[in-house]
Amino acid sequence: MSDCGCSLLVLGQEEDRDYTMEDYAGATPRWCTGCGDHGILTSVQRLLEEEQLAPERTVFVSGIGCSSRFPHYLKTYGFHGLHGRALPVATGVKLHRPDLHVFVVMGDGDCCSIGAGHWIHATRYNMDMVVLLLDNEIYGLTKNQTSPTTPQGHPSNTQPYGSWLPALNPISATLGVTNASFVAQTSDWVPAHLYATLQAAYRHRGFSFVRILQRCPQYSTAIFDSYLRDPSKTELLVHERGVDVPEIAGIYPNRRRHDPSDLNAARALAEDTGLARLGVFYRNESHPRYEETRHLPPHSADDRLSLLAAEFDRHAI
Repeated sequence: MSDCGCSLLVLGQEEDRDYTMEDYAGATPRWCTGCGDHGILTSVQRLLEEEQLAPERTVFVSGIGCSSRFPHYLKTYGFHGLHGRALPVATGVKLHRPDLHVFVVMGDGDCCSIGAGHWIHATRYNMDMVVLLLDNEIYGLTKNQTSPTTPQGHPSNTQPYGSWLPALNPISATLGVTNASFVAQTSDWVPAHLYATLQAAYRHRGFSFVRILQRCPQYSTAIFDSYLRDPSKTELLVHERGVDVPEIAGIYPNRRRHDPSDLNAARALAEDTGLARLGVFYRNESHPRYEETRHLPPHSADDRLSLLAAEFDRHAI
């Protein structure tokens, strides 16, 4: 757990105060210079401040990868878990503590490879959490291996002549799961859109899946270069129930009005056309959420301490 000087067992004693971004700043980030994770972290901290989320009621769960260092860089509760296993941990946290604000941070290998089974069922469970897929389309932490989202033909250390297979499309895959309720895509190099998407995801009640196209300055710079150099290769999906950022319209003139309640249209737009489509593809708050089907009895702080002590005693030597 991240050291924020508070205890999950004594929640309910929130301070009556205004939080600033400094209240959410943890350790100094150690990502590479130019890594898109820096901007994503700043946007997340800005969201926490804007929504005034108490650090002692906020949990970040991650797996393994460059992006999974997130919990270390935020002064909230955090769980840096095993590769591909962030979602089961987050599900357990939310199930037993539905009052907490739960965020999950995963990379493309973490989510779409070893964690793919959890990704599908967590989407179907539709529990109220924000899930961020930081997709640099390469295995970066282990130094340049092909990931499920690596574009076909892109070389890596494991496939030096280029990835043999077409890349997995995380947006299409998520839209194909029964009970998916919020699916969006944004990028680290359009910070205004990134923040607006994070805010929409947080305010949605359900499993909010956000794929963030994220630059890796070491191993995948060429993948996103064309989108940075040519704004016409980006298309913004705009709608009052989705995301609309008027201040970037002059930079990104390609705008498509898309109603995120239209699942079939969302699936069609998710198909790869060579454009980076940014916005909310689908949103439906009427879908059931798994935590609402489980009526666990509430426990006071003293009750939780007693239960925890009893569990420790059971395993005492």
